[in-house]
Amino acid sequence: MRKLFYAVLAVLAVVATAAGTASAPAATAAVTAEHTVTLVNRTGETIWIGTGVNADGSRNLSGLPVLRDSQQATVSIPESGAPGHWRGKFFARQRCTGNPGSTFHCEIGDCGNLADRCTTGEQPASLAEFNFDQHEPIKLAPWYDVSYVNAVSLPITIETRDGKAPPGSTECEPVGCSDRLLRYCPPANLTRDRAGKPVLCTNPDRDAKTAYSNAISSHCPKAYAWSKQDAEQGNQTVRQCRQCSGFTVTFHRGI
Repeated sequence: MRKLFYAVLAVLAVVATAAGTASAPAATAAVTAEHTVTLVNRTGETIWIGTGVNADGSRNLSGLPVLRDSQQATVSIPESGAPGHWRGKFFARQRCTGNPGSTFHCEIGDCGNLADRCTTGEQPASLAEFNFDQHEPIKLAPWYDVSYVNAVSLPITIETRDGKAPPGSTECEPVGCSDRLLRYCPPANLTRDRAGKPVLCTNPDRDAKTAYSNAISSHCPKAYAWSKQDAEQGNQTVRQCRQCSGFTVTFHRGI
């Protein structure tokens, strides 16, 4: 997987919708946006949305939603205001308990002690990655991918909204998969909870082909299973969609 170079993030507007109201605080500032990302929970459990950026001075997001099963929330991507672009990743935090600001902790995807934002890098989890930089010199944005390079926690799919692709191209195609990938995790890489239920499959070597990457790739070819998968001939990991209104990221059941 290419290394993402995340730019400075502006404040996002989070709007709860769908089958009930998601417990997400309103954004504190309004910014003109060209795209939105709708986050959908189809996991059968409550998830806490997390986001991440690289360590280049970029500011991470706050006011992130908590989604019960079948809920969704829409996030507006600020592209017109400074810095004029957005690069980042979304993931699901699972099995979170405790008091925000003190004892709050998540068993999967933990990223600090706050419920509505991340204060540390995420623990291994499935990622939905985006680049909304319209000045990207290599591949015209927006582009997107699902990454299981670090681990599989929940299967993820990314679909475009109102995508318009040139005839015969692969632009705007869905990526990721909804298959229950934890069923295929090599036993040596599988983490189970106290009840014996599989909850996480961790990549033992993100920079090489392994039993882990072979198992994940065979069931989910349109996602990263190791870091250099995009260099393989015929790979299907990254897509762009130059004309779309936004994206839908759906988190599915892992087992």
